[in-house]
Amino acid sequence: MSQTTMDVPPDLADKRQLSDDEPFCFGCRPDLPCFTRCCANVNILLTPVDVLRLARRLEMSTTEFLDRHALIPITKDLRLPVVMLKMSDDESKRCSFVTEKGCGVYEDRPWSCRMYPVAMAVPPARAGVEPKPIHFLLEDDFCEGHGEPRKWAVNEWREDQDVARSEELEAGFREIVSHPWFIGGERRLDPKRLDMFFTACYDLDKFRAFVFESTFLERFDLEPGLVESLREDDDALLRFGFRWLKLALFGEPVLPMKDSARRTA
Repeated sequence: MSQTTMDVPPDLADKRQLSDDEPFCFGCRPDLPCFTRCCANVNILLTPVDVLRLARRLEMSTTEFLDRHALIPITKDLRLPVVMLKMSDDESKRCSFVTEKGCGVYEDRPWSCRMYPVAMAVPPARAGVEPKPIHFLLEDDFCEGHGEPRKWAVNEWREDQDVARSEELEAGFREIVSHPWFIGGERRLDPKRLDMFFTACYDLDKFRAFVFESTFLERFDLEPGLVESLREDDDALLRFGFRWLKLALFGEPVLPMKDSARRTA
């Protein structure tokens, strides 16, 4: 089924939509006059994996990273919190990780930076329908990379930019944000559940403290070996956070309670 502009954010409605095998030309290299110009005066949304990888790259807790390098815009139209990379406060509005040689965190750069000039949108949830991502080509006037001869298809570009690993890790996140509970667009989470979402998705160190320093482990019966994984493995904890949110936000029975906790519930 084809998608209409009603299914995508307004800022992508006038962009060229790409099918999976439709070719586009692009290349980026330091000798292009526009090199790193796309790293200024731009809104860069951060995914949960972006926040985690950048925090670890900078040897920070996720809490500290969010405080120093992120913005969390609040508008009445947002049904879930989003996290954006904070730009410099001067006139350039430049990413603070850009150096004279390019991106200073290149190996851990955000998903949207990896995918540029390709953008993606996921249509709103519909009952019984698995949302299929749709891709768009961003053709900024300043970018001379579109004049490069190398041709790509979306799937080739995704493979070249190594986005599959982070997307696999975030599969549970996509299930949350496109959950059928939101069908119709009128349901909103209360402040407590919004905070649960933000903590489990973005502030992983705070979520780990919640798991190990509250009564959480006394209440839920986790699989053998999982507790130690959650203590040491960030990826395992992030996956678990998405799983827990299905219970915390939507009441899905994805985590069995211990008998003792069930008796006192």
